[in-house]
Amino acid sequence: MLKKAIVAIVVVFIMVISQEAEAQTYSTGVGLRAGVTNGLTVKHFLGYDAAIEGILHTRWKGLVITGLYEVHKDVREVRGLKWFYGGGAHLGTWGNKSNPPFDDPNDEYTVFGIDGIIGLDYKFVDAPINLSLDYKPAFNLTDNVGWWGDEIALSIRFTFH
Repeated sequence: MLKKAIVAIVVVFIMVISQEAEAQTYSTGVGLRAGVTNGLTVKHFLGYDAAIEGILHTRWKGLVITGLYEVHKDVREVRGLKWFYGGGAHLGTWGNKSNPPFDDPNDEYTVFGIDGIIGLDYKFVDAPINLSLDYKPAFNLTDNVGWWGDEIALSIRFTFH
């Protein structure tokens, strides 16, 4: 009898803790991204620690869309703070006279490449606001093959549960 009571107490305790942990996160966030590139960001959690993020941003008077898969891990000392890492791909284009720092500014460029991401994600406990600071290096596989190691950005999102 005592054994069943202890098991029941442990199960209830775990359920309370898991509810507390679930309440500290958000389901979807939509907002602005500012840094080397500026644009829009949407992050949606698939589970407690897995999310997908879409970024639509400008670079050299062109447009780039990026899709990322991210794994989020709690920072136990700070409620609402997670660190994350992940990867994905981008597709973009720049038109004539876009003045990129390479090749001929009179040519049009279409780029496709792979991206990595690592950063911090903070959800305010009492407000529907999320801040994210990240480093997102990328490597172009087509048209102007090369490394982009300069992309650091701050995102602010309005969150939904």
